[in-house]
Amino acid sequence: MKDFFVAYPPAPLAGALFALCVIAMYATVNGRLGVVGAISDVVERGRRFGWRGSFLLGLLGGAVLFTLVSGRERVGDGYGWLTREFSGVTTVVLLLVAGVLIGFGAKTAGGCTSGNGLTGTALGAKSSWVATTVFFGTAVGVSLLTKLLFGANV
Repeated sequence: MKDFFVAYPPAPLAGALFALCVIAMYATVNGRLGVVGAISDVVERGRRFGWRGSFLLGLLGGAVLFTLVSGRERVGDGYGWLTREFSGVTTVVLLLVAGVLIGFGAKTAGGCTSGNGLTGTALGAKSSWVATTVFFGTAVGVSLLTKLLFGANV
C-alpha cells in the first residue's frame, strides 16, 4: 500500500480525476476550482468559512495525510535536484520564496494554474488560455535554463 502513494498515477487517470473535480465543483456549488480564488475569499475578503475554506482545508489535510501514509522519512524529501543540492532549512526557504513568487504571479494573472488551466480553459475563456500558455511556456523555459546552467543531473 505504501508504494501506491509513492508512484505517480497514470496521466490519463490523473487527467480524468481532475476533470471530474472540475465537473463536481460546477454540479455541486456552481463554482470554479482554484486555489487563489479560495485564498482570496477566505483571507482577503474576510468571507465566512464556506466551501472555499473547506476546499483549502481539504488540500492541506490531504497533503499532510498523503505525507504520513506514504512513509516519507522527513518533510521536504522528493524535490529531486533541490533536496540533493541543498540542506533542509535552505530547501524550506527556497520553497517558501518560490511559493510567494507563484502566489504573486497567480494573483497578477487573475488565478492560479488550477483555476485558469483546468476550469478557465474548459469554459473556453481566452484569458485562461493565454495565462495557461504563459505558465507552461515559463515552466519549459526555466526547466531548459536550469538544465543548461546546472547540468544534466537536474
